[in-house]
Amino acid sequence: MPAFRRRLFAVALFGAIVAAPSLQAQTTVKVEGAWARPTVQGQAAGGGFLKITGGTTADKLVSASATVSKTVELHTMVMEGDVMRMREIGAIEVPAGKTVELKPGGLHVMFIGIHKPLKNGDSFPLTLRFEKAGEVKTEMKVMTQAGSADTASGGHKH
Repeated sequence: MPAFRRRLFAVALFGAIVAAPSLQAQTTVKVEGAWARPTVQGQAAGGGFLKITGGTTADKLVSASATVSKTVELHTMVMEGDVMRMREIGAIEVPAGKTVELKPGGLHVMFIGIHKPLKNGDSFPLTLRFEKAGEVKTEMKVMTQAGSADTASGGHKH
């Protein structure tokens, strides 16, 4: 290979190596505050909630999985007349640099076919799949509402 081509190849290879980490950094998302409501014996489904903050480029949450249920679906709540209904959706948009909150009464994760009740204070792994950022793993804490660590740990305020 002529010297010119070797140099050109080396420059191109170096550029690709340097660019790869920055591309990954651009698609990184941050997941925090993941929690799920407790369920009771015989309850077939439960809801999960969390906050997703986008990286420097927009992304989409396209699916989720957990071992606590047969399937996990992305859902939203919509008003149909005077009735609030839950609907499965294909993806959740995560704008660049913005935070999307999955919360009761809005966007959320549904655990369908729960294997055993989700008990207050328990936790379980959840894997989120993003179009660009790939898989992001988080721990879902089971509690009655976000930030209720006293309830989740069994403690009481006096």
